Amino acid sequence: MSSSIHPTAIIEDGASIGDNVAIGPYSYIGANVTIGAGCTLHSHVVVDGHTTLGEGNEIFPFAVIGKAPQHMLYEGEASTLVIGNNNLFRENTTIHPGTKVGAMTTIIGDGNMFFVGCHVAHDCVIGNNVIMTNDVLIGGHVVVDDYAYLGGSCAIKQYIRIGPHAMISGLAGVTADVIPFGNVFGNRAELVGLNLIGLKRRGFSKDSITTIRRAYRMLFAMEGTFNERLEEVERLYSDNELVAQILQFIKDGGDNPLCHPAKTG
Repeated sequence: MSSSIHPTAIIEDGASIGDNVAIGPYSYIGANVTIGAGCTLHSHVVVDGHTTLGEGNEIFPFAVIGKAPQHMLYEGEASTLVIGNNNLFRENTTIHPGTKVGAMTTIIGDGNMFFVGCHVAHDCVIGNNVIMTNDVLIGGHVVVDDYAYLGGSCAIKQYIRIGPHAMISGLAGVTADVIPFGNVFGNRAELVGLNLIGLKRRGFSKDSITTIRRAYRMLFAMEGTFNERLEEVERLYSDNELVAQILQFIKDGGDNPLCHPAKTG
């Protein structure tokens, strides 16, 4: 099926436009852009740089995808932005490509939702089925894993990792890694438990949730050192796939700070 391109849209020579693509009034597509089949770009959309969009993406007015990153060391290198399939980018969203001080690419998976005013900086990796509500700000080199939910106006510091199925509350300032299934809250975000509602909605069994809760309570208990508790959880639960995912996430973090519950008592 042929594409529908409004006569006021500007498509630079070299751009590749797939089948059944709709491009609205006053949109701009750069010369090094590839747009997959079935994408819809509403009016006043900018897609530029070395950007590849998969199939079925929808981009709303005044979103800017693939323009130069906001980085003092960026010198125009041909870094890339790779976007998968069936993502939603609402109004005023900005997504930047990579830089030479990172992996030279920003990667976004499939089925994600970026609500009004979201920003994803250079060299980030966003997994699949992530929801970022209004005005979420993602710093450079951040990794957000599958099914994470980021509440309105939260901000994620550079180089931070957000584990799968994690829940970040609105207005939270995240300056440390958030474990898989974790729920964080606060200006300097602290763990307040697990994302139990999200786990139930996604079909995790009652037994699985109970096991994760037991491991969580042991891991972040007050007794002993964190490394001692980590070893004990690994001894008791390493054969559980979901708990093993949390343990591996912590190990992979290296020297990155890890988000903990608030200290009490």
